[in-house]
Amino acid sequence: MSSMIGQKAPDFSLQTSEGEQFNFSDLDGSWKVVFFYAKAGSPTCKRGCLTFKQQYDLFRSLEPSVEIIGISQDSVKQHREFKQELELPFILLSDSDRKVADMFKVPVHLGTFPAKSSFVIGPDNTIHHVYDWLFRPRRHVAKILDSLSKITDGGRFS
Repeated sequence: MSSMIGQKAPDFSLQTSEGEQFNFSDLDGSWKVVFFYAKAGSPTCKRGCLTFKQQYDLFRSLEPSVEIIGISQDSVKQHREFKQELELPFILLSDSDRKVADMFKVPVHLGTFPAKSSFVIGPDNTIHHVYDWLFRPRRHVAKILDSLSKITDGGRFS
């Protein structure tokens, strides 16, 4: 995964929790954090999503703002229920066949457990940072915010 730093993020289309088509290319020209999580409702993934939720306004207040996108193998229905239960303000996408996770080289641990990984992606779709957050979801979001602050120039992204 870290080998993807400096490379262009793969383009993809997936269904949202509302069943609508999401095209990654629609966000060209903006900063984004794409994070992969294992399963809606699992304790670690729940903590990770809630931490992104707690910091969502901060991500959106950056200049320019950063879009948050969560992806897992869960179905559209599972995503919808999970998003409603936690009142998540960001996009959740269904990657049921792991095609997008494979494009981002997100590993599967012990042949069963999808990794929890995040990618900080610039406006030109270059991957700037990659993080694995298998066991530390709260600390993980702080690391992403820290990496974004290092990319900024006087409070603005370069």
